[in-house]
Amino acid sequence: MQLSRLSAALFNLSNVSGSSLRLASIPSRLVSTKSPSLKTLYSTCLSTSVIVLATSQSAWAQVDDVDAQTTPNVVLDTIVVTSSADASADGLPSAYEGGQVATGSRVGLLGNQDIMDTPFSTTSYTNEYIANQQAQSVGDLLKKDPTVRVARGFGNFQEAYFMRGFITTSDDTMYNGLYGILPRQYIATELFERVEVQRGASAMLNGAAPSGGNAGGTINLLPKRADNEPLRQLTVGYGQGDQGKVAVDVSDRFGSDDAFGVRFNAAYQDGDSAIDDESSTLGLAALGLDYRGDQYRLSADLGWQDNKLSETRPSVNLGGVSSVSNAPDGSKNWAQPWTYSDEEDVFGTIRGEYDFTDNITAYGAYGMRRGDEDNSLSDLTVTNTNGAGTTARFDNTREDKVQSAELGLRGQWQTGKIDHDWVIATDLYDQEEKGAYAFEGARPNNLYRPIKYRDNSWSDTAVFVGNANNPTLTNEKKLQSFALADTFSLFNDKLKTTLGVRHQNIKTTSYDYNTQAKTASYDESAWTPSVGIVYQPTMDWSVYGNYIESLAPGKRAPLTNDHEAVTNGGQNLDPYVSEQTELGVKYDNGMIGSSLAVFRTDEPHAYINNSNTFTAAGENRHQGMELTVFGSPSENMRLNAGVTYLNAKQKDTGDSALDGNRVIGVPTLQSNVNLEYDLAAVEGLTLTGDIIHTGSRYSDNANTLKVDGYTTLDLGARYRTMLAGQDVTLKGMVTNVTGEDYWQSVGGYAASGYLNAGEPTALKVSATFDF
Repeated sequence: MQLSRLSAALFNLSNVSGSSLRLASIPSRLVSTKSPSLKTLYSTCLSTSVIVLATSQSAWAQVDDVDAQTTPNVVLDTIVVTSSADASADGLPSAYEGGQVATGSRVGLLGNQDIMDTPFSTTSYTNEYIANQQAQSVGDLLKKDPTVRVARGFGNFQEAYFMRGFITTSDDTMYNGLYGILPRQYIATELFERVEVQRGASAMLNGAAPSGGNAGGTINLLPKRADNEPLRQLTVGYGQGDQGKVAVDVSDRFGSDDAFGVRFNAAYQDGDSAIDDESSTLGLAALGLDYRGDQYRLSADLGWQDNKLSETRPSVNLGGVSSVSNAPDGSKNWAQPWTYSDEEDVFGTIRGEYDFTDNITAYGAYGMRRGDEDNSLSDLTVTNTNGAGTTARFDNTREDKVQSAELGLRGQWQTGKIDHDWVIATDLYDQEEKGAYAFEGARPNNLYRPIKYRDNSWSDTAVFVGNANNPTLTNEKKLQSFALADTFSLFNDKLKTTLGVRHQNIKTTSYDYNTQAKTASYDESAWTPSVGIVYQPTMDWSVYGNYIESLAPGKRAPLTNDHEAVTNGGQNLDPYVSEQTELGVKYDNGMIGSSLAVFRTDEPHAYINNSNTFTAAGENRHQGMELTVFGSPSENMRLNAGVTYLNAKQKDTGDSALDGNRVIGVPTLQSNVNLEYDLAAVEGLTLTGDIIHTGSRYSDNANTLKVDGYTTLDLGARYRTMLAGQDVTLKGMVTNVTGEDYWQSVGGYAASGYLNAGEPTALKVSATFDF
């Protein structure tokens, strides 16, 4: 039965005799490893780098028993099995039709899963899509995702992401399954191959997020690996405001059967942005090594990133106003001339996998990061709708040392007619944070008519906490967990049920910045179970449901609130659990894929009370629906679109004035349409467009400060041609074509409703040369 379905799919996709077919366009679930005549072919495809399939009638005979007199001749292209980022024998899931997303992604300890086989909502964006969008960071790419909205960290320029209305910070981004390894605030695209978005809670799958986020989703980045063909690529780019960039990407394979792979990336960017007086300098380098053997695989990564910002436009706080000020001109800047933010990180990982038998594999990974940050910041608090307000100063120094590791064993076994895919894993995370900070009171300023204070000397009222020249230990965090899961399949893999549980221990200790005395600590453990069910009534459809929890360290209290010190600033609240239930349906015909999810998540609520103390009370209930569509509706068109409806409300807060109000920063409706169209009249020319809509949001828990929604339009084009015998791709994009002035995000930290202005109209162009 499975063989005839595969042959039918191949026949339908090959319309005429002699046409070419890419096996990657066939959903992997059609190729059953239980089919005797396909088992050898399938395992070989996964374990070797290049397989050339026979193009004669005899090749068809090996796939299915089809009469040679009635079956058209089909030429099968060379199939390239992409090197694996996680050292697995399977390699990366292949790209979906259109090349923008992959057919699957890593789902925590369950490993790589086809999108139709997993009881969770996931998307994996490919390197091709990242490059074509000219995305410069994780946030630059994820603003294209209809289920994500990019925000900003508290008091700095850290990227943060609203997912299902919850904040996931870049602190909690995973690198090949490990927390805390990549730079903490900004992650450049040259450092990763794919961006995997796993929506919803994930404590059983990934363990607790170190910074207390990820109730709404987890982002996993995959490192780059040497592909089967050598790569020699040079990219030069230019952005409006005199921003220049150059990047190199080279790779090759060596040794017997090309078992050894090396890939090297480096980039340098410098210059002004399209925002007045704002500039940045970025340098990075990354080296990826891998070895793929018959019985074991190894990989290693080493990276460095140095990100320097100068006069970056800060967020805007609202204080004592009755309404929200209109967003200023997108190119205006109210940063003080002496403000800056420097972040430098060095990181590395090693990973290995060993096959004890055909059915049992052990794996392990270890990573570490050393990060140094130095900032001089000056936010703006608006106290009048005419833009009048005050500017305060906040400087801080921070050093991070992070170690992260995982160890596991996975395998398959059978009991009667039930197939089992099981895994046992343990995870460790250790972080030491050193820091010092200083702040002082406010000076008059105005959002629309900024005042530049050239003198940055401290006043007599300045407060200094710790020693900026020699920061001391302020926080320690240790996370340890043990997890096991089993996915058992029935009815010829039509019904799959995943049961799992994780035991998580969270230990945190806070220290006084000056005396090093312990100010707070806890050592707590919890069990977090999960159950997921997938049923596939046909090849094209899947129905799924899940219950899963998110366990996290308690939210960390901000240091200041409206220029006043928070009484428990810098301390963490007790650990808390968010609970999620979800139902969904997925569709995939090999050309167009779609997913519809309906979910509800309850998360403990935290806010700064009237005593200026950060405290936990009540919960936030997020109910919603997500629809995503992706793929290639026609040969010359690619689509990535979707819409999200969210009903995020405060519940049982202890304050009747707050109960039932919407959660800060969360819109009711958001949607994206990203379209690419190959122009038939000009060979090699592709037109691109993005429409991003975000509905209104509130900036306060009382829902008295409403922030208008916005809709932006980005237009672009790319042209593939030959120059001097070399392949060249020219790209150009204009962001915010209509010149809308808008507040891009509201909040980005618990109970905080600061505003972040949107991008102005700007042009960015690049040229990529393949040698």
